[in-house]
Amino acid sequence: MTGLTHFDDTGAAHMVDVSEKDVTARVATAKGRVVMNAATRAMIEEGRAKKGDVLSVARLAGIMGAKKTPDLIPLCHPLAITKVTVDLRYVEDGVEIEATVKTTGQTGVEMEALTAVNVAALTVYDMVKAVDKTMQITDVRVVLKDGGKSGRFEAE
Repeated sequence: MTGLTHFDDTGAAHMVDVSEKDVTARVATAKGRVVMNAATRAMIEEGRAKKGDVLSVARLAGIMGAKKTPDLIPLCHPLAITKVTVDLRYVEDGVEIEATVKTTGQTGVEMEALTAVNVAALTVYDMVKAVDKTMQITDVRVVLKDGGKSGRFEAE
């Protein structure tokens, strides 16, 4: 199974040994969106959601999600995260989410950034699902990764 680092020579899943990797500054940014109807977006924007301030709760949930990533993704290393930002903004068809995670360590934080976006999106969904059953969580992806041996990646 060459090329797949989470599998050994027999195909068994295992946690990658990062002990020999250099400690470097690492950062990853992920994005995603929650697509919803215009009335739902207006309700959130105007502060009329019955469960409260949707974007503030989603921001906190995203930060918590980043910190809990190794509890959710079996082969992720627990990391000393040094910074998490989760920004939510209104776009024409809903809410866009962007999460950036930083650490200084031996492995990257892409999974933490992706988890932050997904947990924030799920929180938006949960808080207004009673009024919009058509919402979709879409376009979740890594848009920036920097640090470590593989260097910088930026999505087009």
